[in-house]
Amino acid sequence: MAIKVKLLAHTPNPEQTVAMAAKLCYSPSGIDDIRDGLTEEKTTSFINMLADLGHASPTEHASFTFCIEGISRACSHQLVRHRIASYSQQSQRYVDGTKFDFVTPPEIAKNEKALKAYENALRVQATAYKEIRDALVVGYINEFADKEYIGADQDIIEQFNEDNKKQCSAFIKKANEDARFILPNASTTKIVCTFNARSLQNFFAHRCCNRAQWEIREVAEQMLLQCLEVAPNLFKNCGPSCLFGACPEGNMCCGKQKEMREKYGRNK
Repeated sequence: MAIKVKLLAHTPNPEQTVAMAAKLCYSPSGIDDIRDGLTEEKTTSFINMLADLGHASPTEHASFTFCIEGISRACSHQLVRHRIASYSQQSQRYVDGTKFDFVTPPEIAKNEKALKAYENALRVQATAYKEIRDALVVGYINEFADKEYIGADQDIIEQFNEDNKKQCSAFIKKANEDARFILPNASTTKIVCTFNARSLQNFFAHRCCNRAQWEIREVAEQMLLQCLEVAPNLFKNCGPSCLFGACPEGNMCCGKQKEMREKYGRNK
């Protein structure tokens, strides 16, 4: 499954919103005239001034909401480490784990031996998940009915569900809580996240870096491209930290600063 990122919503006129906040800081303007004179040119001037001064707090007044799907749980765990943001993630408690896809890292995909072992492991885990979940559900059914149902787990669940649909659904959700412990980091997930522009700038500096894990780097690059469409001045200087100075990774530097600057159009 390919990674898909969509900008769902953002602050209307995000750059003008930031410019109004900046104008309030540097002029005697008040509520009634804070928007006056904020032409496109003047708005851009305020955005550039903030960048030159390193005055970032006005950028916090513009927010951007994304939906991301097709990423692994390994990737989402990295994403939610960016704490100045809000997240709503697909639940492994309420969503049937047998319906999840799995992400295959490119390096594994191109290595025949590694890919075979990887796919075998995923099959084992997927099978174990269903066996554990169904066995737990049957146990809850027997306890609820105060009797022992005999037969294949799935048949028992279907039989009980015919007469006790609501109760059966509750048992399945309860079983998912424990069965999900066996699901791998490769399991796909979906997540909605909201960042303010300042937090996004920090996110891009870390996650567009060549040393970032390939999956979250692709997410960051897609997010940045969509931000540039709606607020080009606000995000024009975004990307890995090495674009405008020394690489902050020290001895762990990828050594590809020139290539990264060319990629982001900063090779002058």
